[in-house]
Amino acid sequence: MNKLLNLSPLFVLFLLAGCEPQMDDLEQFLVEVSNTPQTGIEPYPEFETKPAFKYSAAQLRSPFQRLRSNEVAVTAPKLLNCLQPDTKRGKMALEKYGIDALAIHGFFTSMGKTFAVILTNDGSLHKVTVGDYIGLFFGRITKIENNTIYYTELLPDGTGCWKEKNSKLTMSSDTGENNNV
Repeated sequence: MNKLLNLSPLFVLFLLAGCEPQMDDLEQFLVEVSNTPQTGIEPYPEFETKPAFKYSAAQLRSPFQRLRSNEVAVTAPKLLNCLQPDTKRGKMALEKYGIDALAIHGFFTSMGKTFAVILTNDGSLHKVTVGDYIGLFFGRITKIENNTIYYTELLPDGTGCWKEKNSKLTMSSDTGENNNV
């Protein structure tokens, strides 16, 4: 056993001597690169200086700020002989949600009046009844019956007039899964 241990460094030295690096391809590549002609690098282009820009609209209203009360928004003239929404009435809470963001959570009756509980996509609950408004297009609830809310929306027709569209909101499993659009 001692003899074997004495020969092990000699054996390792013999193995390492057999591991000569193969450098032929690397040397050949270096010769090829050194034989290729060197190309010159173009000098940077000269840039001419431009005059400073003078911003002359600093005294005007920023387009990112809301209109002040004394400024009048530009609106299309309303036609008198066609259907128009009542823009002077106050908006109700559910008018800031699209119909697809609303789901019926339940119904109840109190003092002979039927109410529906609406769940919004942000998790808040709202109580509605006939005559309340929902949705982004002036949707007025016309009837609540058989686990369904019937409402009438006003949709712009592109000519300044509005058209009525009757729709319904039915019970569904989750908010956003309504097939009511």
